[in-house]
Amino acid sequence: MTRPEIWYVSYCSDDAPDGASRRVRLTRRFRTETEAKRFAQEIINSNHAVLAGTLNPHTPRRVVGSDSILDWIAER
Repeated sequence: MTRPEIWYVSYCSDDAPDGASRRVRLTRRFRTETEAKRFAQEIINSNHAVLAGTLNPHTPRRVVGSDSILDWIAER
């Protein structure tokens, strides 16, 4: 049995799926917090706003806002 995806990273992108010129919010899901942190750092390096957290029904519930995302990545 595979482990469920329990973390998400959500970010804004200028690449709309239909080719339109508008900003869209995209979300990727991950099995581990480490994978989520690695991806979040890549997105931050691309100058996009990032949010992260755990997916329901995973507990404890965790939401990492854009104001604390760098501390979360650095494990502060």
